[in-house]
Amino acid sequence: MRDLLVHFNKAFESKARLNIMSVLMVNDSMSFNALKELLGLTDGNQATHLRALEESGYILIQKQFVGRKPNTTYSATDSGRQAFTDHLNALEEFIKNL
Repeated sequence: MRDLLVHFNKAFESKARLNIMSVLMVNDSMSFNALKELLGLTDGNQATHLRALEESGYILIQKQFVGRKPNTTYSATDSGRQAFTDHLNALEEFIKNL
């Protein structure tokens, strides 16, 4: 059983990061506000988790202006998609072996 836990990705242990990656896996990109509304996170909490995922190389952050307003969007990188898929497979395997 412990062998199965080795394959869990610590970057996705947090419920917030798991939720963020789940959303980004099925959407090309999401804005900060759309993520916040969907997931119910505070600005600071969400920003912290997004930064951690960015530092891991799992998400890409794009900042631009729409009109005069700043707009930040997030998308999963190829390595983030692979890491998340591997993590989900490890979770599935763990559940099967309970």
